[in-house]
Amino acid sequence: MSRVGYLEYLPQGASNISRPEKNPVYWYYGSGAVAFGIKNNAFSYLLLIYSTQVLGIPGYLAATALAIAMAWDAFSDLVLGHWSDKTRSRLGRRHPFMYAGLIVLPISFYALFNPPFELTETTAWWYLLATAILIRTAVTLFEVPSVALLPDLVKDYDERNQWLALRHTLGWYGGNGIHVINMAAWVGAAGLAAQSGYSTYGSAGAFMIAVSILISSLGTQKPAAAIPPPAETFRVTEMWDEFKQIAQSLTNSNFFWLFVYSLIVGAAAGMSTALYLYNVTYFFDFSGPQIAVTGLFVFASPAIAYVVAPTLGQRLGKKAAAIAALLGAIFLYPIPYLLTLAGFWPTAGGWTSLIFYSLFVMTEVVGFIVGGVMLDSMMADVVEDSEVKTNRRSEGLFYAARSFSGKAVSALGIVLAGSIVSLVGMDGIKSVADMTDAMRADLATFFLPAYCGLYFIAIYLISHYRIDREAHNQNLATLAHKNLHGHQASD
Repeated sequence: MSRVGYLEYLPQGASNISRPEKNPVYWYYGSGAVAFGIKNNAFSYLLLIYSTQVLGIPGYLAATALAIAMAWDAFSDLVLGHWSDKTRSRLGRRHPFMYAGLIVLPISFYALFNPPFELTETTAWWYLLATAILIRTAVTLFEVPSVALLPDLVKDYDERNQWLALRHTLGWYGGNGIHVINMAAWVGAAGLAAQSGYSTYGSAGAFMIAVSILISSLGTQKPAAAIPPPAETFRVTEMWDEFKQIAQSLTNSNFFWLFVYSLIVGAAAGMSTALYLYNVTYFFDFSGPQIAVTGLFVFASPAIAYVVAPTLGQRLGKKAAAIAALLGAIFLYPIPYLLTLAGFWPTAGGWTSLIFYSLFVMTEVVGFIVGGVMLDSMMADVVEDSEVKTNRRSEGLFYAARSFSGKAVSALGIVLAGSIVSLVGMDGIKSVADMTDAMRADLATFFLPAYCGLYFIAIYLISHYRIDREAHNQNLATLAHKNLHGHQASD
């Protein structure tokens, strides 16, 4: 089938419509993010503290294992993303990989938090490394092909924002939902150093991941299979040529700025999320149930962002909307820490402190979600911009490469977080009573300037991105002209 007009042959809802909420594929596409949200919650907020306080691995060694796993993941992202761009099957380009993720991800996620045998410090390190690599590879198998479906399903500049707003919203609800339950009933109730809470978390998370992947994969199967197959297939025997194609696609200047942004933000995000439970537990003195309350506040953030992101993107354009949202979040982020150190914050561990902190976090998360939606939508627009120059669609490669950059340097962020834990003297901390004011000051002094500074640099760099609504529509018109004449010539 020619790419010209192929959208008219897709099942109902796969083409552009004015009300995507009425489109079943819209919901199936978005639901896949729940699996990623759950995995992201585990790796971002729990895994470092689980490794140090339950598995007994020193912070710097645990961070090293997680960094190695992330570095592997960063490389595999590129290869698997490019491979999925060039796969031909009755299931479509993406779904063979998505179904492979359905098998591997739930099993490996369960195994991570439920070791089948007694672990020493040495075997615990190897077990952590092996399961982390398995999980990250499985996430790549599903998430990269899944999110890469968007440029084929939706062409409109603004409607892409709506679809990605839903995906980010459901991803946050998946991750934050299990986080709230976990801090209220599992890890938060049993204690950060107790295996039992993590075991329950791993079992529940594995089940929810499997359900999310299954629903999303089956729901998007039919429209994905109707998309025309790629002109070329992936050639394992000619990997050098494949890598040259990868390099050619990645020279797109607009992609470059998104890539560099992800490099810098990846380091910041890896550091902040790995330190999250240390900060809320030992800096702000919140208990497990109180941390769950913050999660309840954050439930409002995705819903707000779901409404704000498409509207802001339509009025300001994607780049300006992303910059405005991210700047707002980063200006708010350090305020609770600075006021605590200055003595102007409510009593540590109290409910007044918790309410104020939760309101700050809720507002920040809105900004981060809106920024993330805009950046992912900007990446979708790079697909056609690149196709004009290369005559090849590389959705999987572009999303994988941006993910690659974030993960590769997020490994550095995790190493920095583990190093901060050791430098501050928190490796042996088991309760808030062990924490001193000097340690709190050191924690904020090491963390905040690095985190906020990296974000400000990244936001400045993203201002160099050049695809706006007019440029995107011009790219679509150019491709339509090329495809029409190519189709007529073949006839």
